[in-house]
Amino acid sequence: MAVTTGQQVREQERAHADEAGADGRVARLGFGGAPIGNLYTEVSEADARAAIEAAWQAGIRHFDTAPFYGYGLSERRLGQALAGHAEQGLVLSTKVGRRIEHAVGVSTGNDGFAVAGQRAVFDYSRDGVLRSFEGSLSRLGVDRVGVLLLHDIGELTHGARHADVLRQALDEALPAMAELKAAGACEAIGLGVNEEAVCLEVMARFPLDTILLAGRYTVLEQHGALRLLEQAQRRGVQVLAAGPYNSGLLADPTQPGQTYDYRPVDALMRARADRAYAVCARFGLEPGAAALQFPLAHPAVAGVVAGMRSASEVTCALERMRAPLPSALWAALREEGLIDDGVAVPA
Repeated sequence: MAVTTGQQVREQERAHADEAGADGRVARLGFGGAPIGNLYTEVSEADARAAIEAAWQAGIRHFDTAPFYGYGLSERRLGQALAGHAEQGLVLSTKVGRRIEHAVGVSTGNDGFAVAGQRAVFDYSRDGVLRSFEGSLSRLGVDRVGVLLLHDIGELTHGARHADVLRQALDEALPAMAELKAAGACEAIGLGVNEEAVCLEVMARFPLDTILLAGRYTVLEQHGALRLLEQAQRRGVQVLAAGPYNSGLLADPTQPGQTYDYRPVDALMRARADRAYAVCARFGLEPGAAALQFPLAHPAVAGVVAGMRSASEVTCALERMRAPLPSALWAALREEGLIDDGVAVPA
């Protein structure tokens, strides 16, 4: 399967964005592949395939995944579903930084993936990166991808091991990824993380093309991304804003969800979500629409990536991206203290 390069996709996104409003926004929506890897709950093969095909038919061309997502299940499902579609315009992004091993039983612990017989182990070595990437290509059924991301480095993830992990990332993982890029196996390299600080550390020490930042630049939370966005814009690094619903907190059309940052939501963040729902209700709108459209106002943000597990969730996301949102909504969210002063909002 041929895969359109990252540069080609960026050119397509710019061309689409120049078109009238809603279509430009939809062109910048990416399919997040964690849910079809059985994140938190099992997704049938039929439902996963229907979600992927609905996204393709609707014009979504960026599909993001990782070996970690269902320990290869998400990659396999994407590879199988996309193999029968027209190839022009497809961009795949996947990740390295974990190796997949056989395990006994169903792993539904801290990882959260309901998949039997597999587990994921961190591995940022050169050999680990190359072997992980080889496995990804096999599961996806391709010989190259558009974007390759180093997955989940950072102090919040690795704690006391952060310094050692960062050193190995800079000495082994990222140079191996740069070699893959030079060989034409991927068009762009970068990070796929949930933490701003490690992005700032790496950007100062290694050239990146892209950063996929999950959950830190949303309607509910911007402070964990503003320095990154400023540096990314200055350095020409494109940012993909993932996790726009804050791990499901803003996904439901009528009330906040129960999770934030992949764990049960605390009282403070639940109160912020309650205020967001109340503001949007005054305008007869869903917070999910604001959540998807908000990040795109920042010039450093190239696209937004939302997890989708069914055809109905794809349809919902598309409707939210196309929904006209009045400027008064953004003003009201700012007045509620949800959007920081000076932060860009959609026109």
